[in-house]
Amino acid sequence: MVTARELLLERIGSRSARVGVLGLGHVGLPVIAAFAQAGFRTLGFDVDEGVVRGIRDGVSHIRDVPSETIAAAVESGLLDATSGTGRLGEMDAIIICVPTPLRSTGDPDVSFIVTCLEEIRTRLRPGQLIVLESTTYPGTTRDLLQPVLERGGLEAGSDFFLAFSPERVDPGNRQFTFDNTPKVVGGLTTACQELATALYGSAVKEEIVGVSSPEVAELTKLLENTFRAVNIALVNEMAVIADRLGIDIGEVIEAATTKPFGFMSFTPGPGLGGHCLPVDPHYLAWKMRSLHYRTRFIELAHEVNSEMPRYVVDRISLALNQHLLPLSRSHILLLGVAYKADVGDVRESPAIDIIELLRSRGADVAYHDTLAERLALDSGEIESRPLTAELLESMDAVVISTGHSHVDYDLVLEKAQIVIDLRGCLRGRTGSALVYQISGPPQSGGEDAPTQRQMDWRAELEAQTR
Repeated sequence: MVTARELLLERIGSRSARVGVLGLGHVGLPVIAAFAQAGFRTLGFDVDEGVVRGIRDGVSHIRDVPSETIAAAVESGLLDATSGTGRLGEMDAIIICVPTPLRSTGDPDVSFIVTCLEEIRTRLRPGQLIVLESTTYPGTTRDLLQPVLERGGLEAGSDFFLAFSPERVDPGNRQFTFDNTPKVVGGLTTACQELATALYGSAVKEEIVGVSSPEVAELTKLLENTFRAVNIALVNEMAVIADRLGIDIGEVIEAATTKPFGFMSFTPGPGLGGHCLPVDPHYLAWKMRSLHYRTRFIELAHEVNSEMPRYVVDRISLALNQHLLPLSRSHILLLGVAYKADVGDVRESPAIDIIELLRSRGADVAYHDTLAERLALDSGEIESRPLTAELLESMDAVVISTGHSHVDYDLVLEKAQIVIDLRGCLRGRTGSALVYQISGPPQSGGEDAPTQRQMDWRAELEAQTR
């Protein structure tokens, strides 16, 4: 008699297994596209009707997945999408790629996972493989997923199969994508491990890294992102230190990078953003609090990174003051509001905090970002402005908050008066603007004559003191 494991293994090997992906965002869409390209019939599930309609029309809403890829998969009959969950029972493998944000209290919010589990549980049948990719705390797969899915009487490891495989999607990274990045897989049992490895091995060209348990895979993901968050906090603190010493941290990092061992380069910035680094370490910190352990590195890194927007605003204010311009009533342009270069994702972007802080201090703030045309803020929605010579000339200061590669930085250097470069985009470039990096003394472009706004402000000061 053929077992459920053997049947599913055969279906995976023959590409006849049907793969469902719950959540079609920055993680889920690359996953389902890769499986469709590998020859599997796939079905995406998403609560957003607009996303579902777009996919059915062959249109991608994620910059990293070209619409041509989606259109080809839809045309071939290998990709479909739905906003309902009625067809979950048809799937041989179900991959969960839903968000795992933080609550306002800083605790993990796994409500999206729980909702998915309830939908899967009511349709769970023998021979299905369930894989969680959403980042979460160690123990989620065994302590949350397994009990919920077993309520219907089926047993994990024999009737159905369960594993955790952390997502490693890096938005905007054109070199490393889902199918050429090694995939970590932790199955609940040996059979679960075997099937999950076979599934991902059919779509991922690189190594499938099998680990001994879901907990190992869950902690692997948290280590990866905590490592980055802590090291970014370190280099951000070094930037503040260098600034106090009047040293350009960029030059320091370049010099340190020449060491061929024992050093890994990280660059400072205005803070952390995105769906991973500001969130994921808190999952580990929350889990360890339940075990009466304080994650001191994580807490300190969060404190340092969270203070960077305020440090940036103080640096903007200092740059303006050195030219007899007050922050209040100054016109400031932010170049980029996305959390990283060449993506349109503004989740947890430090640029949002910078704008709100500048506004709270009386500054008039505009922004330019062609990848994020509208920005919803607590203080009101604003829209991206076209980057023109006239706009740059009308600003008291220009702040490069996101290092988009398509921005005309030569125009910025030519037309802006003061530039605060938080991303090192102007290093090695010359122009007439006075440039401040994230630390160190300003780099003068050569024009020392006061601007009209400086002269107006001086006249106003003189009138007030008469």
